[in-house]
Amino acid sequence: MAEPIHDKIKRSRQAAEGLYHRLVLLVGETGSGKTGVLRNIAEEFGPSVVNVNLAISGGLLELTAKQRSLRLPGILDQIVGQAQPPMVLDYIEILFDKDLQQDPLRLLQSISRNRAVVASWNGIVNSGRLLYAETGHPEYAATIRSMRWL
Repeated sequence: MAEPIHDKIKRSRQAAEGLYHRLVLLVGETGSGKTGVLRNIAEEFGPSVVNVNLAISGGLLELTAKQRSLRLPGILDQIVGQAQPPMVLDYIEILFDKDLQQDPLRLLQSISRNRAVVASWNGIVNSGRLLYAETGHPEYAATIRSMRWL
């Protein structure tokens, strides 16, 4: 019998505690139920799910385009720093906005150095590659990194 996804996330989060980056990604396509799973995880661990799109967009409103790309990592770190660990992040699409010129995976890794982070990733894992969107899509991002797949 397959292990329930909720249990896999709990196990992965515990395994990540000893790693340099304490990041656990819940990878799935749109409509696959990631948000529901994250809400269940948040209820069990205590913190609420942070809507990254909403939280970051408020901090970027009055900034110029150049300031947005420069300040986004600090804004994300501040949002995460104010919440109780483990962090549970959903709706991260803003991190892929090409105008912000960010590496979303690197951003998530950087905020997970000193705290556990569980985040949704709207995409798939294909042949060891973490993919977001489809080839040709403006927000397409493919990442090949040495990641520990649990």
